[in-house]
Amino acid sequence: MAGTAGPSLLTVEEVRRFPNGGVRAGPSLYWDILGLYRETLAGIRDAGRLDGVGIDSWAVDYGLLDDRGALLGNPVCYRDSRTDGVPASVAAVVSARELYDVTGLQQLPFNTLYQLVSEGDRLDAASTMLLIPDLLNHWLTGSIGAERTNASTTQLYDVRERTWATSLASRVGIPPRLLPPLRDPGTVVGTADELAGLPVVAVGSHDTASAVVAVPASPGTNFAYISAGTWSLAGLELTAPELSDEALAANFTNEGGVDGTIRFLRNVMGLWVLSETLRTWSTSDLPGLLAAAASSPALAAVVDIDAPSFLPPGDMPARLAAACRATGQRPPSDRAAVVRCIVDSLALAHRRAIHSASRLTRRKVEVIHLVGGGARNELLCQSTADACGVPVLAGPVEAAALGNVLVQARALGEDLPDLAAMRALVRETQEIRRYEPSGTADWAAAEARLRD
Repeated sequence: MAGTAGPSLLTVEEVRRFPNGGVRAGPSLYWDILGLYRETLAGIRDAGRLDGVGIDSWAVDYGLLDDRGALLGNPVCYRDSRTDGVPASVAAVVSARELYDVTGLQQLPFNTLYQLVSEGDRLDAASTMLLIPDLLNHWLTGSIGAERTNASTTQLYDVRERTWATSLASRVGIPPRLLPPLRDPGTVVGTADELAGLPVVAVGSHDTASAVVAVPASPGTNFAYISAGTWSLAGLELTAPELSDEALAANFTNEGGVDGTIRFLRNVMGLWVLSETLRTWSTSDLPGLLAAAASSPALAAVVDIDAPSFLPPGDMPARLAAACRATGQRPPSDRAAVVRCIVDSLALAHRRAIHSASRLTRRKVEVIHLVGGGARNELLCQSTADACGVPVLAGPVEAAALGNVLVQARALGEDLPDLAAMRALVRETQEIRRYEPSGTADWAAAEARLRD
């Protein structure tokens, strides 16, 4: 994506698109990181004259480098099964309460901590660990470091002290030498000699951190956000972590945001289930299926979209049917009903996350900003407004790219002193659509039915 930022001006346009996905080789699921780097270079060159480049990506996955800077194998995809049973072994050394008190992280089986523990003695050959954006930045500039918003997703970052939790790492068998120097979003990492000395900026390199920068919230508004894509990241923006026993029990995470903020949120399985369903059906007609689903009865069947069975790739319609039967519900009878079940279940998960965040922080949510690719999904936006009982403001769709551009622009001299100024520019320049709650379905009853 190539972006432009200036007074009353903020645009992004697609320059190059290429497929990305896990590559199964033997028993493991890998990322094709060299293919991603090749396409990164090609996309930068296709974009023409630039003032800078910033890279954001998904969280938790990493590459290991040896002491010569050589990559020790392809990064493994977080959907791989290698961490099965690892959280339980870590819990025998460090309790969930202690882990949460230090890192503030939601317990997810693929957190970087658990992935590194699963490496075993393979870590002996490694000199440093670089998360995906940091690895690509390293190949561009030669600089080694870890941007804080993404580092905060590893379960190896002290959320209060804003440093690596080296003592914790040692206790679970992770050598602290693997943890590179930390840097803030907005830091100029270096220049890319292969690209005529183009400056490379550390942005909010976790894509959700960049997306939250572009949430078009008005000052003084009690807003929640949902960054809706493969995952739905649903929560609130705080100035300090919320580390209560209740937050731990509710499995909320405290991740770092741009300008020292905290992203207090829950990971919800998201539109991954829908995209895998389309892949299973070998169809790309999402608009047609959503139109048919809108005419299908609401809440006829709902499932716990966060159940572990929906995490790996595979036949999602079959898994949905099995989940319905296991909870005494009639499985969806046709494709429209399957899509409606997915959308309703996702909206119900949004409701649980937003209501929990509001309760845990004692903040009344006045409006939900839904950004990312899910903002195109009118049925999901309306269902989320209905389920949560508050208006949903949908857009911008390319929130992560816009947030990336805004942080770059500030680092390179644009007058954008704080998040308020960045968000004002987003409100001024981007299309936002409002969805009012209609109350046409009994979401509280559906939640109770699912819980029971």
